Amino acid sequence: VRSTDTVARLGGDEFAILLDNIKDVNSATDIAERVKSQLTLPFNLGGNEIFAATSIGIAISSNSYEQPDHLLRDADMYYAKSQGKARHEIFDSNMHSQAMVALQLETDLRKAIENQELQLYYQPILALKTAKITGFEALLRWEHPDLGFVSPTKFIPVAEETGLIIPLGEWVIREACKQLHLWQLQFPSAEITMSVNFSSKQFAQTNIVESIKDILNEYDLQPKHIHLELTESVFVENSQAINQTLKQLKSLGLILCLDDFGTGYSSLSYLHRFPIDILKIDRSFVMGMNNDDDNNSKSKIIQTILALAENMGMKVVAEGIETQYQLAKLRSLKCEYGQGYFFSKPVDNKAIEDLLATQSQW
Repeated sequence: VRSTDTVARLGGDEFAILLDNIKDVNSATDIAERVKSQLTLPFNLGGNEIFAATSIGIAISSNSYEQPDHLLRDADMYYAKSQGKARHEIFDSNMHSQAMVALQLETDLRKAIENQELQLYYQPILALKTAKITGFEALLRWEHPDLGFVSPTKFIPVAEETGLIIPLGEWVIREACKQLHLWQLQFPSAEITMSVNFSSKQFAQTNIVESIKDILNEYDLQPKHIHLELTESVFVENSQAINQTLKQLKSLGLILCLDDFGTGYSSLSYLHRFPIDILKIDRSFVMGMNNDDDNNSKSKIIQTILALAENMGMKVVAEGIETQYQLAKLRSLKCEYGQGYFFSKPVDNKAIEDLLATQSQW
């Protein structure tokens, strides 16, 4: 930086640079690029070369700022991080609006948990050969009193960032187990399972294995009837600790599923490192199959995944089935299980009971 600039450490790995007498925003971005390029050089720590990525937020002072901490708030680099690390972002009013919306959503979500506004919907998972329901995936839904339906793609990331996913996740698995218990009593001849999405944040809980064990005992459930759906983000953060937790969950008898399979850059490495039972083929591959091209690349990828799973002794569930052609194609590829709007959208427990009642008459 220049001799006229001020550098301060705010705490942790956060620093602030006050640029005085700059001509325009281009001058600020030039300095940001210079800082970033300098910090890409390796640091020598104890004889080891360490590399660090730098995210930089930029706010331009104006008469609209009444407090200095507002300027610091707007220069915060978290937006830059959210757009991808090792970059800079210039604050604008849209970002402030987005931040305020996110803050309000967080406040409303906390109230929703307290006021029990959230509920579970269930999407059937079927044996494709017979079209018989074998299980359900529990999906969280939020009906906001003012906004109406709020998409999980909006509120789940907020729950992840704020730590609300911990109480939310515990409620989901407890509610899903409770519902499965009730259905088993109501339809004793139906051999059904319950799939529950599991966040990487939930694995950080030291008592997670005991907590799940207690819930299973409370509702008298066999562990094999509960499927925990994990995404690759679970494995990235601390693979050694995660593997230990997964082995403990596996020892309880729970079934572990790798969700959205085929979209991650390192999926294959997880298959032999972690005790996965089921691969869920990402919906983008299934929905990409169409009758215009019988040998399109999506079908070939699915065929490859099925062969891989068979060789490793894993089952496969195809997500996103929406057409008769996709169902027929998956059957021809000998995919055993599937789910999607072709069979049913996620619905409430009453609608599921009607489905199970109809199936019990087959």
